Amino acid sequence: METGSVFPQPGMRQPLEPPGQQPPGSGAGKAAEDDGGGGKGSVDGDATSANPYAGLVSSLRAAWLSGKTRPIEYRVAQLEALGRFLDEKKRDILEATASDMGKPPFEAELSEILLCKNELHETLNNLSDWVKDEHVDRNLVTRLDSAFIHKDPYGVVLIITPWNYPIHILLVALIGAIAAGNCVIVKPSEVAKNTERLVAEVLPSYLDNDCFAVVTASVQETTRLLENKFDYIFYTGSTSVGKIVMAAAAKHLTPVTLELGGKNPCYVSDTCDVQNVARRVAWGRFFNAGQTCIAPDYVLCSVEMQEKLLPALHKAITDFYGPNPQESPDFGRIVGDKHFQRVQTLLRSGRVVIGGQTDEEERYIAPTVLVDLQPSDPIMQEEIFGPILPIVIVANVDEAIDFINSHERPLVVYAFSSDDKVVNQVLERTSSGGFCGNDTLMHVTLTSLPFGGIGNSGLGMYHGRFTFDTFTHHRSCLRRSMGREALNTLRYPPYSQQKLGIVRAASEVKRKGACTLL
Repeated sequence: METGSVFPQPGMRQPLEPPGQQPPGSGAGKAAEDDGGGGKGSVDGDATSANPYAGLVSSLRAAWLSGKTRPIEYRVAQLEALGRFLDEKKRDILEATASDMGKPPFEAELSEILLCKNELHETLNNLSDWVKDEHVDRNLVTRLDSAFIHKDPYGVVLIITPWNYPIHILLVALIGAIAAGNCVIVKPSEVAKNTERLVAEVLPSYLDNDCFAVVTASVQETTRLLENKFDYIFYTGSTSVGKIVMAAAAKHLTPVTLELGGKNPCYVSDTCDVQNVARRVAWGRFFNAGQTCIAPDYVLCSVEMQEKLLPALHKAITDFYGPNPQESPDFGRIVGDKHFQRVQTLLRSGRVVIGGQTDEEERYIAPTVLVDLQPSDPIMQEEIFGPILPIVIVANVDEAIDFINSHERPLVVYAFSSDDKVVNQVLERTSSGGFCGNDTLMHVTLTSLPFGGIGNSGLGMYHGRFTFDTFTHHRSCLRRSMGREALNTLRYPPYSQQKLGIVRAASEVKRKGACTLL
């Protein structure tokens, strides 16, 4: 990958790919227009060396410095506007996601609308508590003072989102950024063209354009956007591009959240309800035609379990999508031609035992199961991001754990077993962003759980309160009286052992219940 540009990488959640012809009109709102913006969130680049987005960033920074976004009433009003957007544009959202990737209405309404509204309502229900100062314990020296954590917004934040859940990921991050009191630029993925157009043309009409803007950008334009100084960057996409975003942020010492991808293992033990496992794994793998960052990427199981699992998976796929999934209204399509070609190439790994059919014109790839795989096969080297489920043979849970730990840490680890000890063993001996026992995907539906990766699968976390915290600077504060100066003389020179002893006794933290053996 060339340094200094943002290039798409296969197999991950790429929000940064060259777009088609951008429709005319501004979707960035008043902030860009007031600064001479000429196209959907960008600012006209003149013949000078000025960054084409500098005016937009400067405009939003001025709005933030004015304090406009700080009152909780303002934040609530903007959040409620997002709720109206979801309600009033529901049909448009369903149509756009169907056009972009054939997303079934059920899946779109669940993932793009319901989960967003859950996040929104969780935030609105609790924001008045989240923004309060948190008072903390004090030692004897500060007993008469006020010590607390103050919740400050970062300032102007940038949110770059992917194509696979183009409304959900954008809005969940935006909800937290608004709730925390920031001004925000959002950059939706140009790969999901219809959803990008909807967000760029419609979302600004619901928000205060002095403080919030939508930018649509190609790879080159996004590179220029990242040259600007932001106070926080939230990126969802591939690990490779995440490194570039982090490098760009490092130039300004800008903190980042990186929600990346990886190959999520799914261990299936010999003791489990095979039919239930098959249905839960098939649903998680083939939801959104496999274009889900937390989908089980491959199954680890014994030879004996594979023999039981294959017919159960075949039955589950037939129950879900009928004898010909291509005709099912409940099975989606690959988002673009290039993505289709990449996923189709992965079918050459191993041996197809279920599915395998493709239709380039429709960008259709059947729900597919592969066996007889080697760790060196291409499908085991990159995140699949399509409706293909490889099965890798291991002898037992110990070998499965060793296999998982020999690879980069994934976004989630799945484990199925009727024996809780086996599930706990996988949990305790592996490392991942999240963990789900005896099901797939469902952990992401809880606003009470943080969502995020570790290592190559990401940095930082969000969802519910955690999104608010992500976009909030937790400012440590101590407020003391101007009086009582006599109490401070012990810390002033000239020093003495007597003074040190008194200061130590008044300020040290002692371990509770400690016992020293001599």
